Amino acid sequence: MTMQISVDKTNPLFALGKNNKRAFFNGEVVLIGAGPGDVDLLTVRAYELIKQADVVIYDRLVSQDIMALVSEHAECIYVGKKSSDHALPQDQINSLLIEKAKQGKKVARLKGGDPFIFGRGGEEIQDLLKSGVHCRVVPGITAASACTSYSGIPLTHRDFVHGCTFITGHFKNNELDLPWKALARQDHTLVVYMGIKTAPLLAKSLIKNGLAPDTPVALVSNGTSEEHTSYRTDLLHLEEFVKENRIKPPTLIIIGRVVNALANELRNNEATFMVEHSC
Repeated sequence: MTMQISVDKTNPLFALGKNNKRAFFNGEVVLIGAGPGDVDLLTVRAYELIKQADVVIYDRLVSQDIMALVSEHAECIYVGKKSSDHALPQDQINSLLIEKAKQGKKVARLKGGDPFIFGRGGEEIQDLLKSGVHCRVVPGITAASACTSYSGIPLTHRDFVHGCTFITGHFKNNELDLPWKALARQDHTLVVYMGIKTAPLLAKSLIKNGLAPDTPVALVSNGTSEEHTSYRTDLLHLEEFVKENRIKPPTLIIIGRVVNALANELRNNEATFMVEHSC
């Protein structure tokens, strides 16, 4: 059965398809993926809309270089989140977006990475549509592809894996309820967002469900920024490695054989900065 979405083709609330190219409406909210941090990875569409915004509501992982693109006449509102420290709860962020849009402002909602990949963009769009607010999404380069590319890790190298899965390691209702059996595969790459705090549980659960203890693991901190740092260890030593190196968020965890796919080549590359666990 095919489901068709009925919209007002002359002026739909949510800009789908070619309507995403429309002009920035007064009273519209645009969710913009600001990418992983490097301002040069921002899309042309994102750049154009950021410059036009009257109000910019931005997250913690939006870099200073990207914020420097905002018009000096725009109102900038920080709503960043980090563990146990939220500038605004999500429901208040949603209300703020609606409030500013209904004041007739061009509102840019800047999010690190991509709004629809662990960015809670779907929740914000739902509330905007329920409130009758025009909105659209401008995708951004997500951390999984950017951080691994900058670290020389091909997520889907066909000699090593047949697929890739993105998950969040963030607790929900004090639980990390994941399909461990399905995730514990040697022929697969696993990318974990927000997983540093739960790294010990991740490692133990994957090993318990059949993933080899010597499965390679990479950690990428401050990906694509001037402080970009890549680390390499294995699943068995992940917990102690994080502690010994005092690795903090924002850090992406990559688990799987692709971590070492270019290892020999990278060792001969003087431009690569890699901290390794010596077994």
